[in-house]
Amino acid sequence: MNRNHIAVIILIIIFAGFMELNMDRTLIYKYGPVRLWSGDINSNQNSQQIADPYTFTHIIHGFGFYALASLIPTPLSLGTRAIIAIAGESLWEVIENTDMVINRYRAATISLDYYGDSVINSVFDILAALLGFWIASRARIIWTIVLMIVIEVILLLWIRDSLVVNIIMLLYPISAIKIWQAGL
Repeated sequence: MNRNHIAVIILIIIFAGFMELNMDRTLIYKYGPVRLWSGDINSNQNSQQIADPYTFTHIIHGFGFYALASLIPTPLSLGTRAIIAIAGESLWEVIENTDMVINRYRAATISLDYYGDSVINSVFDILAALLGFWIASRARIIWTIVLMIVIEVILLLWIRDSLVVNIIMLLYPISAIKIWQAGL
């Protein structure tokens, strides 16, 4: 990656943050100090601080975006593929923070009090996807798959959620999963 690629990536991330601010998302956690980590997914700090357990799902997004960008038939540099990946992740972060998707999370998942990400959380989720993209670009595909499975299993055991479960619950909510996630 060269300076131009990095500059474009930075501009995309800034634009995504600007879009979220225009959607009335808060810049930072509004009820206290900004923290590097918030591990309690049931607190009002979830998706508000720099990182939380869901940040790991964004690393998996980076794996997926690397794979998708690699499928584009024309030969593209790693930097150009990174730009495509970050544009995709940034688009997801903006869409994820629309009222429609936030309301869907509230209706279909255990995230009853979810009110969207802070902009700082979104920016670091995008950077987590960039980290995932970088890992996938450096590791053998088998190790990327193993790491993805490990992240999914750890999240399932830790917070009773994961990227796969999150997608299932958003697209086709299953009451048994919701009950299990609630610990009932």
